[in-house]
Amino acid sequence: MIQAKVEEGLAILTLDRAEAANALSNELIEKAVQVLQEWHESQSIKAVIITGSGDRVFCAGADLKERAGMNPDEVRAAVKNIRNFIEKVYEMPQPVIAAINGAAIGGGVELALACDFRIAVQYATFSLAETGLGIIPGAGGTQRLPRLIGEQKAKELILTGKKISAEEAVYSGLVLKAFSRSELLPEAEHFARIIASRAPLANRYAKSAINQGLQKTLQEGLQVEQAEYEKTINTKDRLEGLAAFKEKRPPVFRGE
Repeated sequence: MIQAKVEEGLAILTLDRAEAANALSNELIEKAVQVLQEWHESQSIKAVIITGSGDRVFCAGADLKERAGMNPDEVRAAVKNIRNFIEKVYEMPQPVIAAINGAAIGGGVELALACDFRIAVQYATFSLAETGLGIIPGAGGTQRLPRLIGEQKAKELILTGKKISAEEAVYSGLVLKAFSRSELLPEAEHFARIIASRAPLANRYAKSAINQGLQKTLQEGLQVEQAEYEKTINTKDRLEGLAAFKEKRPPVFRGE
């Protein structure tokens, strides 16, 4: 269902249902949430990558075959499970990179939206097909997408189900960069290690300030920033950063 790997402060979660387009079954979600909870509490993990297995699909969203046999209450519970999984991704204190290895469909787009960064294979496509199924995006798509790419473009994708290429996704701001398939994961890991080389507590506080501030007025956001900044003042990492600057050497941050 999933593969989980941690090495030198970098964690990689792979959705491993290539035969089912890496769809989000209840079992996959249960396992993924358990892993993310462990990583959430880890002080040694400095960055997280989420990707899919295979070369065709990053994630097809909900497992529609599983859902076809559900009654309305079971559907509500399944949607809640997906929403909780995606919120768990969004709430990770570490920076999270989506390495999109193929098509992102429906909840797969919403999963990518919950990450801090999105890089994609050059042949990736992105589509929100829900309105063609008589439903709407239910795990953040109607809220995160317009905040990222603007109201009009988000409405176009959601209300028409239009499929866009990786090139258009980069142009619209949905995706940061696109790479060949062989480059995708190495580039994601390289980017993650650049992030991991910075002070991990500072990265967490900066991410928190940005995420909180986006939901507030500018003045309220500035207060959030001040509160998060003040958390850094008593850290050993801040003192190490100053010492390294003075001594003209690379800092050695320990997340303390």
